[in-house]
Amino acid sequence: MTTMLEYVKMILRKVSFDRSLFEKELRKAINRLLEQEIPQLKEWCYANFSVRYRVVLNRCFGPA
Repeated sequence: MTTMLEYVKMILRKVSFDRSLFEKELRKAINRLLEQEIPQLKEWCYANFSVRYRVVLNRCFGPA
């Protein structure tokens, strides 16, 4: 069974080629996930995308 968090990670990986699409999907994910899942998503996003999308991540999550 795939959790919503795992599904969101898969989507973000697939759209990571495009900055605006990545930000759009990240914002949707933050709104859809359970509150306790958001810190896990934040940690995963910074671990995987901070080099390329730090500005987007900071805008969506606040400074890391």
